[in-house]
Amino acid sequence: MENAQVIQYKTVGTCCQFMQVAIENNKIVDVEFFGGCNGNLQGIKKLVIGMDIDEVISRLEGIQCGPKPTSCPDQLAKCLIEYKSKVDSVQ
Repeated sequence: MENAQVIQYKTVGTCCQFMQVAIENNKIVDVEFFGGCNGNLQGIKKLVIGMDIDEVISRLEGIQCGPKPTSCPDQLAKCLIEYKSKVDSVQ
């Protein structure tokens, strides 16, 4: 994880207030959630570590939490989409 790029994302509309994601070679190497449902977020973390960010986006984008229009998984997808747009604009 020496060469990982760490990004921070302030969530909107979820119990999790903030997330920090480490990305290396377009794969998630670590993710930390601050606030939210601890057990569920630990599960999400274990599932996404090692996954390509495009795969994470395609699986998690649009998931809702009850009547909310978003969820912690959806916010992770939004975080990664924002990261990709910044990386693409630099290249």
